[in-house]
Amino acid sequence: MFKPFSVFIGLRYSLTRKRNFLLSFVSLISMLGVSIGVLILIVALSVMNGSISLLRTEALKSVPHVIVSGESFGENWREEARLALSSADVLAVAPFLEGEATIRHQGNNSFVRLRGVDPLLEANVVNNDSTRYAELFLELAETQNGIILGSQLAHELEIDGRSDVSVTALSSLLARSLSDTQGFVVIGFADFGIYGNNNVALVNLSQAQALFVADPGVNLQLRLKVADVLRAKKITGSINFAENDLDIQPWNETQASLFNALEMEKILTSFMLLMIVVIGAVNIVSTLVMVVSDKTADIAIMRTMGASSTTIMKIFIVQGLIAGVIGTLAGAILGVLLADNITNLSLLLEQFLNSIFSDANIYLISHLQTRIDLIEVLYICAAALLVSFLATLYPAYRASKIQPAEVLRYE
Repeated sequence: MFKPFSVFIGLRYSLTRKRNFLLSFVSLISMLGVSIGVLILIVALSVMNGSISLLRTEALKSVPHVIVSGESFGENWREEARLALSSADVLAVAPFLEGEATIRHQGNNSFVRLRGVDPLLEANVVNNDSTRYAELFLELAETQNGIILGSQLAHELEIDGRSDVSVTALSSLLARSLSDTQGFVVIGFADFGIYGNNNVALVNLSQAQALFVADPGVNLQLRLKVADVLRAKKITGSINFAENDLDIQPWNETQASLFNALEMEKILTSFMLLMIVVIGAVNIVSTLVMVVSDKTADIAIMRTMGASSTTIMKIFIVQGLIAGVIGTLAGAILGVLLADNITNLSLLLEQFLNSIFSDANIYLISHLQTRIDLIEVLYICAAALLVSFLATLYPAYRASKIQPAEVLRYE
């Protein structure tokens, strides 16, 4: 089988080091450094992907996929809804309006985002498959002055059943006018996600319009549910609405501060963890420098036999890349396996620790979610291989500059 000369010699130098334990040990350390760096990067990014996915799911329990609004929207929303539904990627549309208000119950007060909805249409656009949630919308449609509270909000107001509450628009409160305060009956509690459970309440659209009639900043809007939330902006961009001056905001723009911060944290974490791979690559440099020093006579002989300086460089590049390739492959395989089973492993560790410390209850993050992105895994492997390749260039260059006459003169 044909093997390029430089590859053959590079493999031979890498795999036959029985006489030099120090070189073998340093080479092993460099492989471990690369593999551990790749492993930690894959696991860390998978955990962050799972966390971002979980936060997105929780946020979208109360945040619309897409909000469509406009100053002249008004009663023309049905036509705009019809045009939106003409797109196959738009699953449902519902009107709503949302304003700031204060809610009171037996001396307890809380500021909320009061959302007026059409219960029958709203049930189709929410990201909550709970049967109880659907029943609450039916009950809200039948109760003119009904209100649905977030579960944490109800706890803060000390409401544990059907109770009467009073709601005042924030604009009226600031104007020191309580004349438009309305009374509502709490018909139930709902899960609005971790970002909405403590400050979201739902009422019928007509009552919300009456409550915020004096607030010019509260206007009717449309809420769209799309098939793919990651393509929300592209989907709505392809819809030909009747009005040209509509303001279209996908969820990732309304929640930009949160998710941009998470993405920045992910990038910075990746950069810091990549330093582990760089440390492994530094060991590759030291290994190759030692090999070049050990193989000086061999290099001189190969040069006298006709090997070019480029061939010598390739030999040591191949040798260094072997450590990088083996370390990268091992780290990628172990990283994917660990990321895929980290929840089960954390449960086993929790059980083990509790079996040792019988008087203590140790709880790990057993609900930790991970999401492995194969594209990111490929990027990590490519980055590790690139760092390993760059680490071979200096020692290989030094090897190519060895002068045979200077070396063989004393042999």
